Amino acid sequence: MNMLLLGRLAWLRGRLVSSSPKKMPSTLGTNSSWSRVHWAGQLNKIRVLLADDHPGFPEIAEHFLEPEFEVISKVVDGQALLDEAMKLKPDVVVTDISMPVLNGIEAADRLKESGSTSRIVFLTVHTDADFVRRCLSAGAYGYVVKSRIATDLVPAIRQAMAGHIFVSRGLAENTS
Repeated sequence: MNMLLLGRLAWLRGRLVSSSPKKMPSTLGTNSSWSRVHWAGQLNKIRVLLADDHPGFPEIAEHFLEPEFEVISKVVDGQALLDEAMKLKPDVVVTDISMPVLNGIEAADRLKESGSTSRIVFLTVHTDADFVRRCLSAGAYGYVVKSRIATDLVPAIRQAMAGHIFVSRGLAENTS
């Protein structure tokens, strides 16, 4: 193996072992999703809030998300989504569109207006391009069709946390 590469690996190993800070630097801010996940090279679990009014569906979504992500709460309507998001400050909100009290799009609009840093990923049955466009304009980073939950939800959350837009295959071509 190349000596330069071995030296670089040894340096990196030393950095990983020795980086066990006690306190988050105040310059990163405590409300930043990015700082909680990436602070000092540590990879904490991404905190997810699930919002869906279909009985049993939040548990199905949770099954696909754990153990990689931490589901911190599950709610059944848009108002509860807002309340929990403001209280818990999740890294990602995974929400349905059609919910009682406030729909997911209205809730996303209000989260955005409130200054929330949570990334929003829609998980829905709606495949119409107008819904996709509206959700993205509400600040969503992801749009996953429920029939593709097994293949698309985890990559959508990863892309959202990286600051990239994810749209389930087949829908992306229709939204331009």
